[in-house]
Amino acid sequence: MPELARALEPRIISAAEAIREATVAAMERDERVFVMGEGATDPKGIFGTTSGLRERFGAHRVLEMPIAENGWTGMAIGAALCGQRPILIHQRVEFSLLAMEQLVNNAAKIHYVSGGRHRAPLVIRLIVGRGWGQGPAHSQSLEALFAHVPGLKVVMPSSAADAKGLLLAAVADDSPVVFIEHRWMHYASGHVDPEPRAVALDGPKRVREGDRATVVATSYMTLEALQAAEALAAAGCAVDLFDLRVLRPLDVGAITASVRKTGRLITVDTGHATYGIGAEVCARVTSAAFEDLRAAPVRIGLPEHPTPSARSLAEGYYPRSPQIAVAVGRAAGVSATVLEEVCAGLARERDAMPLDIPHPSFKGPF
Repeated sequence: MPELARALEPRIISAAEAIREATVAAMERDERVFVMGEGATDPKGIFGTTSGLRERFGAHRVLEMPIAENGWTGMAIGAALCGQRPILIHQRVEFSLLAMEQLVNNAAKIHYVSGGRHRAPLVIRLIVGRGWGQGPAHSQSLEALFAHVPGLKVVMPSSAADAKGLLLAAVADDSPVVFIEHRWMHYASGHVDPEPRAVALDGPKRVREGDRATVVATSYMTLEALQAAEALAAAGCAVDLFDLRVLRPLDVGAITASVRKTGRLITVDTGHATYGIGAEVCARVTSAAFEDLRAAPVRIGLPEHPTPSARSLAEGYYPRSPQIAVAVGRAAGVSATVLEEVCAGLARERDAMPLDIPHPSFKGPF
């Protein structure tokens, strides 16, 4: 009986461990899969996601790369065209900017320009997000750049289970898949199936149900939105919360159906609000359900200037759960007095934590 009880207990691991687990499973399943990147063999293993891989699979399948991002990204694309399935890793999204020509003009277009004869099945892991005062050159969230490009698939997991399942699906996909990880997402923990089961790259996941407003968030901002939603629900304002997960191809069917019920839409981006992912969600949903809207859609995202390094400036740069609660509550007609109480509670909880580390409640299993 004790053994059965242990077997039934949730298996809790972090998203970083889940990414490593998915990588191991993919490499064991298919010898064409290999890993390459700057820091892939570093003792820290890119937040632990590549730790021990070289020892397990050998130097011919886990390759340390030089500071020549455009060159080795091109090598990965060439390997994919020759039948391999590379997982290439840029430790910062900014590093991938040096390889945009390869990704946009080669990986994304090869299937189209070859009339369907060629494919480039590779995964490009990029790390975005804030932390540790890294400032304007190392803390950006540029997912909208990649989601703009036809031919690329773009995913942003926010939980440990999705990190594993979406990565397995990305490796198996015949298209180039940009797999974007918020650095705080690596600390998210939750139940993860020990079996290597892929999660379809097919759209958003409803995290919480409600009828007062529809909230759509990406990656780490799903946590902040969830905290706001839980506080609002305790005050009598239940919202429909979606984790977008797949940015391209973008499927807003479930979101549109939700807006037809709630009449209100609020999007919460990890990146800039202007030209952001939330802007596209708002445009598509408004086009499909304009007559069902009871209020104008609201976009929440980063302000219109580069990421600051100074703590005094960073304090006001990133949207947090109180700001989300205010936007949702105002759209849903929550009284100013109730909103003030909700925000005060959220602020007390968040302000007790250092700015540059994720909130300890970021555990999933949403």
